[in-house]
Amino acid sequence: MSLNLVRTSLSSTKRALPVAIFGLMLGLAGCDNASTTDTEVDTEVASTEQSTANAIAANDEQVVTIYSSRNEQLIKPLLDRYTEQTGVRVELVTDKTGPLLARLQAEGSNTPADMLLTVDAGNLWQAAEQGLLQPVASDILETNVPAKYRDPQGNWTGLSLRARTIFYDPSKVDPNQLSTYADLADPKWKGKLCLRTSKKVYNQSLVASMMEHLGAERTEEIIRGWVDNLATDVFSDDTSMLEAIAAGQCEVGIANSYYYGRLLEEQPDFPVQIFWANQDTTGTHVNISGAGVIAGSDNPDGALKLMEWLSSDEAQGIYASADKEFPVKEGVDESEMLRAWGPFKQDDISVQKFGELQTKAIQMMDKAGYK
Repeated sequence: MSLNLVRTSLSSTKRALPVAIFGLMLGLAGCDNASTTDTEVDTEVASTEQSTANAIAANDEQVVTIYSSRNEQLIKPLLDRYTEQTGVRVELVTDKTGPLLARLQAEGSNTPADMLLTVDAGNLWQAAEQGLLQPVASDILETNVPAKYRDPQGNWTGLSLRARTIFYDPSKVDPNQLSTYADLADPKWKGKLCLRTSKKVYNQSLVASMMEHLGAERTEEIIRGWVDNLATDVFSDDTSMLEAIAAGQCEVGIANSYYYGRLLEEQPDFPVQIFWANQDTTGTHVNISGAGVIAGSDNPDGALKLMEWLSSDEAQGIYASADKEFPVKEGVDESEMLRAWGPFKQDDISVQKFGELQTKAIQMMDKAGYK
């Protein structure tokens, strides 16, 4: 398990040892001073220990430690901006979601973490189910974040939206041929479809949403059709899948829109187009990135304040411009690139369903031969 520790911080209750050592050093120094009585030394040590402990505690109130599976390069501008505005230092520990959840379980109440910041409602749902998050009440989050993007018990909230939709090669595909995720199972796409692995939570959540709308039997038929239509083996990530379309390896595929946005930023002439799926039916599948307050946090108030700020107009604008993700807060201006893709109808499903149906979705994909 590899961890990228940007900065490390522990709470005052988890840093008692340096205070004790400091006090012992003062005591030893006092023994060498013949003019200082034992009582004076004890008083001085006690006073110094209390002052140091108070200073650490005060400092800890201005630190929020985040366990994050988000790309540091993408999230750090937001956190730096928060520090500039508030003076609150944010310390970031990054890894994949699985190892972070395992670490939180191992640390229990001794964890230095205050907030979990991750992607996909399925991951946040799992963290809550494992008892790693604590419920919070916030009028600000309730105002800024629609209920369908929040946990009903208050354990986590969405902070940005990521649409998972259809992409195509415009030199080979007429967009009028495209319609729904289910249509990609039609034999007309035989040998023309590219997909990311089913092992990634993004596809698990997409299939979970299809199960909710279409039922298990119909969803399994669609997945089998996808597998039959594959042009090549599944890809490990969305970027590689999109590049395969550009290279002519396949003609259509499914990916998160922000991966496409980042490719366009680097290659404005990237020869792939976006198509908003299911516009005449349920709407395009939309998932979240989000956060929750750690159950063992020593600074839950600080974590909540940061979450509230991340739902503000300013932070939501940064999500759109820097990360190419859609604001979770309604009415916030999107970036020029996102606006260029045009408006689209979003699936109105509550994202908590992605977690509730995740296990069944994984089992179904495995049964259908989707690797």
